[in-house]
This record gives sequence, structure tokens and C-alpha cells, in this order.
Amino acid sequence: MNLERPPFHLLPAAPTTPAKPHVFDIHGVRIQDDYAWLKAENWREVLKDPTVLDSEIRTCLEEENAYAKAAFSGTEEFQARLVAEMRGRIKEDDSTVPEPDGPFAYFTRYREGGQHPLVCRQPRDGGPETIMLDGDKEAEGQPFFDLGGADHSPDHRLIAWGADIKGSEYFTIRVRNLENGTDLPDEVRQTSGGAVWLNDSSGFYYVELDENHRPVRVKRHLLGSSTDRDQVIYEEQDPGFFVKLGVTQSDAFVLIEASDHETSEIWLLDRADASASPRLVEPRTPQLKYDVEHHGDSLIILTNADGSEDFKIVTAPVATPGRTHWKDLVPYRPGTMILSMVALARYLVRLERENANPRVVLRDFATGREEAVAFNEEAYSLGFSAGYEFDTDVIRYHYSSMTTPSEVMDYDLRTGERVLRKRQEVPSGHNPADYVTRRLFATAPDGEQVPISLVHRRGIALDGSAPCLLYGYGSYGMSMPASFRTGVLSLVDRGFVYAIAHIRGGTEKGWRWYMDGKREKKPNTFTDFIACGEALIDAGYTSRGRIVAHGGSAGGMLMGAAANLAPDLFAGIIAEVPFVDVLNTMLDSELPLTPPEWPEWGNPGADEAAFRSILSYSPYDNVKPQSYPAILSLAGLTDPRVTYWEPAKWVARLRATMTGGGPILFKLNMEAGHAGAAGRFDRLEEVALAYTFALKCIGGFQS
Repeated sequence: MNLERPPFHLLPAAPTTPAKPHVFDIHGVRIQDDYAWLKAENWREVLKDPTVLDSEIRTCLEEENAYAKAAFSGTEEFQARLVAEMRGRIKEDDSTVPEPDGPFAYFTRYREGGQHPLVCRQPRDGGPETIMLDGDKEAEGQPFFDLGGADHSPDHRLIAWGADIKGSEYFTIRVRNLENGTDLPDEVRQTSGGAVWLNDSSGFYYVELDENHRPVRVKRHLLGSSTDRDQVIYEEQDPGFFVKLGVTQSDAFVLIEASDHETSEIWLLDRADASASPRLVEPRTPQLKYDVEHHGDSLIILTNADGSEDFKIVTAPVATPGRTHWKDLVPYRPGTMILSMVALARYLVRLERENANPRVVLRDFATGREEAVAFNEEAYSLGFSAGYEFDTDVIRYHYSSMTTPSEVMDYDLRTGERVLRKRQEVPSGHNPADYVTRRLFATAPDGEQVPISLVHRRGIALDGSAPCLLYGYGSYGMSMPASFRTGVLSLVDRGFVYAIAHIRGGTEKGWRWYMDGKREKKPNTFTDFIACGEALIDAGYTSRGRIVAHGGSAGGMLMGAAANLAPDLFAGIIAEVPFVDVLNTMLDSELPLTPPEWPEWGNPGADEAAFRSILSYSPYDNVKPQSYPAILSLAGLTDPRVTYWEPAKWVARLRATMTGGGPILFKLNMEAGHAGAAGRFDRLEEVALAYTFALKCIGGFQS
């Protein structure tokens, strides 16, 4: 049945954002930015307390929300139906498979109707559960709640948990006594959210954020002491490097990693020594990346050293871990990218990918024998987890495809036995045979073959009549897995083809694929995406003007660039938290992410070539007097990653410049940040809005 809804062209007049010319000169070029004033001067304070936002800016944002609400007037019932439909595919009282650690097995679960996770444990050999932390209870009365880390102590008596109640990713860490369920007086503010315990459970390490929201300091907190006395263990001096904590699978070492997008440096801390000082593995060298595991007297190191573009695995003595002592264990193989690894007592397990499909490889330390776990579908997702324990012969892998719900299997490394521990339930029903998943390749302008993963209902006509939701990201070396997504079935069941463009800037085809989509080669990302749209048209999956593009964050930048370059290809564009004001952001070294982003995009202030490259594609700076497709931009006021003013400025310039098309809609969550709503069902409301927009773009709804 077709449902009649008010078309976009019946909207009231769009808000007009005042233009306040701001001009600056750089590298001999004059830049005029009429909407620079939308960046609040007190933006740091706004991240912590949104109520201090300038009233004129707030009024503009509220007008945008009112306009977006008007655009969706009459669709409320349909959106609610979509939410109910998507919610019906979620097992509401779902839980993870318990992970054993000593006397207990730890897991998270949701109660029916609950928005937030419950962090639980039970005796290892079975028995009643204990709810260590109730996310729903902690979220009561909070407009926003995001649970960060929830890390139990080695003696199993305590749990360190972090929470963000603003959406700005400032996490406060508290410590809960698991015997009586109360929190200790210890309260550590302005952290990244996770904790790594000392082996004797007397305290923990954490990462502190600086005044510019950058994770730069590792501190050691001893229980019962004032946070003012927390010792600084490591402090990063380069604003281009962020700090994070990890721990080896052996539990012997805490890992302090300082890195940007192409260089890393790791320090070891003896986890058993509460007074330990960090010890450097290998000094940072530009474009040298490495990760560290521990096995006996050796470190196991995953690295791109010696021209190993897709990475190799080496060993080094713990006593002398520097690069001069590195010896190959798993040699570099061009085209096969090693993504991650873990060292167990008797086995090395690694995840690698070749031509956009992953596999898990198991290696016996004693014999060197290897065995691979892979699947035969054209496109699928695969990962593994080693759990908490080191002395184990069991790993857990996770498999799904765009038609196959997730399966969790335990794999016995000694016997090869596989035990299904969990298959994702779809309560409303799902038959994989009703769907088809395919892997296509698009030819980019320079001849590169760009993979596309797609899913559609079996039996649809491949005559170009189907609408298509085309998703893309293509930055930071992140790959987009061809995994099962229950939400997209709401579009697929209405006749959509859902496709993922594995464009350059990711690592689907190795590290080279990433390098060919960054800095001066960034435009390859955009032309790859457009080529994917054209390939879907040529193959009969859809037609010009029937594609809705979708991307978020750096993928939102992709959306803005694609809209500038090929507006007639798309019926609509969904840009979530879009990084569209690339030039101005990369020129502002005080913003949280700017210095660490320079290796990804270039430093336009110091490098004229980088400036001209960014200026050539930055979506905000390349808005043209042309007709644009309908655009929906979604963002969060307290987002420290893509600040609210980027999409606000972009929307204002689009409306002031475009000669037709649209509408341009902007919905800002006034109580959330980069990830949007934190509750699992609240998030469905945002997805329903985006899917309603997609359906409106292609000409209406079909129930």
C-alpha cells in the first residue's frame, strides 16, 4: 500500500543564517568565511556545559531543528512503525557469551526494554549471575548516558567504570565494591574512560584529557588517595600524538601507546610493580607503526618496518626490544594485510585480509604449523577475540555476512573442534535464503578496481528500477565489514539495494589502498565512491537519481564532496556528523583532533601544497551555484570530534549558494555528541529518521 505524505516541496521557507563576512589570507589566497561566527568563542565550555552556548547561535540551531521537524511532518506514525520494525529484529534480553577469567565468567546483557547494558558475571562453571553494574539504573535522570570502560580488578573484588553524561566524551571513572555494590570515594574526572589495573588491585592506570580534550597523560591512581596525588607516568609533548593504554594477553605488561595515524611508539610498564617506570620498545620514527604482544622472554611485534607495507610479525628479546633485534616470524606478503594478532601461551593468532575478505590464521609456537579459518561467501565479516586468559587453547571467532546473522564459535586450537556458542536471534524472523549478497567491482577513473558489497531481496528486477542506499567511509585506514545489519532490512524489504563502497582511504585491499586515499590523493576516495554508484547503475541494480548516499564523520566529508562533484547521481544524501569544513578545522591547531589529523590530511598552515590540496576538495569551500540533491545532516552539540559548527556552516552556505534542488535539512541533537543518542532504542529513532528521509527522496513510502 502506498502512503501519501507531504512532499519536500511543500515545506515552509528554510531558515536564513545571517552572513557575517570574515576574511583571512593564507599562502597568497584570500578566504572569505561568512559563517565563521557560528563557532562559539567558548566552545570548550560548551562541550562540558551546553547551556552556556551563545544565544544567537542557539537560536539559529533551534530554527534548523524546527525546519527539519517540519520537513518530516506527517511521517511520525511511519517513523514509529520503522522503530517498532527494527526493534522487532533485536532480541531485547540479549547477552554476550560469557568470557572466563579465573573463578568467574564475565558478560554483558540487556534486560527487555532496557536501553543500556548490564555488566555481569557468574561462577565459571555455572551458577547465578551477579549484576556488577546496571547501566539503566546509572542512566536514570540523565538526558545522556554513555558507559565507557567497565574493567574488573585482578582479585575480582572491584570494577572500575567510566561514564559520560554530556556526550562530550569526558568520562569520570568510579570504582565499585562488588561485595556490597557501593562505589568507593575514588572519582577520577576528565579521562578517556578506561582503566588498567595493577596486578595487586591496589590501583589503576588511566589516560587524562588535557584542556583541549586530547588524551595526553597516563596517570597512576592508588585506591583511597586523592586524585591530586595521582602520579604522572607518561606525558606526551607532541600535540599531534594521542595516548592510549593496553595490556598484553600475558598480563605481564601495561602498554602505553603514543601515536598518530601513521606513526606509533610503545612503552612497557611492569604490571606487577606499582612503582614501575615505562620502558621504551622502539623510538618513534616517521611512518613506522608497531603493536606489541608478549610471550615468554620475547616480544611479538606486528609492524610495517623494512618496507612491509601490509605488515609482518617479528620477535625481539624483552631485555633488548629495539628494532635492531627484530627477527621475522611471519614474513611480509604483499597484498595480504595483517590486521591484528594475539599471543597465547602456545599459539599465535592473527587476523588478516586479502582482497577485502578476512581470515583468521592460527600458528603453533612449538611447530610453526599454521591453519586458516575462512568462509566461502562472496563477502563476509570475520573477527576473533582471545578473551581474558593467556593459558588457553580456545579462541572465539565472530562470523556474519550481509545475509547471515552473526555466529559466535569457540575454536579448540589443539583439536580443531568448533562449538557454536551463539547465533544471533532475529525475533521477528529472518530467512537468509530470501536475500542475495554479492561482491561487485567498480572501475575507478585511474583503472583501480573498487570492491562493492551489496544485499537485496531475492527476485528483484535488475532493470535499474530499484532504489539504492550506498554507504561509504574511506578514511584512516578503516575498513567497512560486509556484516549483518538488521536495521537496513527495513529498506531492503521495501525494495532497496543496500551497498557498501570499499573505497580508497580504507584498507580493504591493503595499506596501499589507504595511502592512495589520503593527503594529496584524497580525491581518489570521492571518485571511487562515484564510480561505485555508476557501476551499480551499469549492472542494473539502480539508476541515476535513485541512489541515496550515506556516510558519517569522515564519511560525511565524502558525502559533501560527492554532492559537489556529482549532484545528479543522487536522489538524496545522508551526512551524519559530517566533517565538511576541512580547511578551517585543519588550520585551527587548538581544536581537539587537529594536530593528530595532519598526517591524514596535511597541515595547510605550514604546507602550501597541503593547503591547496585541501582547498580543492573541502566540501564547505567548494559549494557551487548548482542544483543539489536533498540533504539531511545530523550532528550533536557536544561532539568534540566533528564540532557542531561544521555542518551548521555547510548547511548555511549550501542554502545561500545553490540554484535549485534540496531541501537542505539539519537536525542537531542538543544533548548528544559524536555517536548520537546513547540508548540502543533511542538510536533507532535516529536511524528511522534517516530511512524515512531516504524513502521520501525516492518518491514516497511503501509499507
